[in-house]
Amino acid sequence: MRIETEPKLDFKDVLIRPKRSTLSSRSAVDINRGFRFLHTGRDWSGFPLIAANMDVTGTIPMARALAGVGAMVALHKYYPAEHLVAFFREEASRNTFYTIGTNEADWEKFAHVKRQVPVPMICLDVANGYTERFVEMVAQAREQNPDAVIMAGNVVTGDMTEALLLAGADIVKVGIGPGSVCTTRKMTGVGYPQLSAVIECADAAHGLKGQVCADGGCTVPGDITKAYGGGADFVMLGGMLAGHDECEGEIRTETRDGREVPVSMVFYGMSSDTAMNKYAGGVAKYRASEGKTVEVPYRGPVEATLQEIMGGVRSMMTYIGATRLKEVPKRTTFVMVGAQLNTVFGG
Repeated sequence: MRIETEPKLDFKDVLIRPKRSTLSSRSAVDINRGFRFLHTGRDWSGFPLIAANMDVTGTIPMARALAGVGAMVALHKYYPAEHLVAFFREEASRNTFYTIGTNEADWEKFAHVKRQVPVPMICLDVANGYTERFVEMVAQAREQNPDAVIMAGNVVTGDMTEALLLAGADIVKVGIGPGSVCTTRKMTGVGYPQLSAVIECADAAHGLKGQVCADGGCTVPGDITKAYGGGADFVMLGGMLAGHDECEGEIRTETRDGREVPVSMVFYGMSSDTAMNKYAGGVAKYRASEGKTVEVPYRGPVEATLQEIMGGVRSMMTYIGATRLKEVPKRTTFVMVGAQLNTVFGG
């Protein structure tokens, strides 16, 4: 047993320090980024935000909506093959990841889809990216899909970020337990404060010319800006995008003035009882639920939420004098807030 005493930080533990700026308007900044991916050499540009591959948010309607602002979606893995084949013939699919888990059925369905239509981006998604089996899966995916952009995870440390990149990933997904409907930290005691995880994994990835995606822990636009400031190339959102018309969650209604009005949507972690009962017939005897089920407010079309997020990012950039999003990590100085200072230094 050993104890690390160096402080590790979540988004709530810091603020971004403002700096003198010549920018006079939010319209003067560019929130898009361009990337060249490590293994494919392919280029991509757009707003580097990704809807999470949860069955409520990682939907085809969400992909069409986010493509309109240059953002991305990782589809959930439960669509029938014929739906996926039809969608990957659409223009919006260029900004969409096809999600694969570890079971054989996922790979068989992927092979069936790929025989009929090109799949340009793949998300290899597991809760625990530290197993040798997962590293081998990434290498297998790279060998079989040399031209696809591969995002793989989740991990929270630099060593495994490097291992996944060297195995064939272009983007490594970072986060264990920070999500709003994830209970991994409570159930297992395992995790890593998300901002520190992003900083450490981004440093490891960028040294190998790879990218990282901060997955989880963002509850307000300011958390997204902190993720970019910490070096995240992409930010993945679940709860912040739940509750919209483009989601596929169960909508709860109330009767008002004689008519049914939507008020909330059911949202749950993909390791929750709800998800496992829905897709696996229940929680297997050898495991426990590591997610919860909540209700989020009904929010209507996702367009307004996207504008709020993008507006927050633009405003942050004017506060620190960053003309382009790629400049943000170099222009960011984090200030630890008072409560965290007292905790760390015994004040």
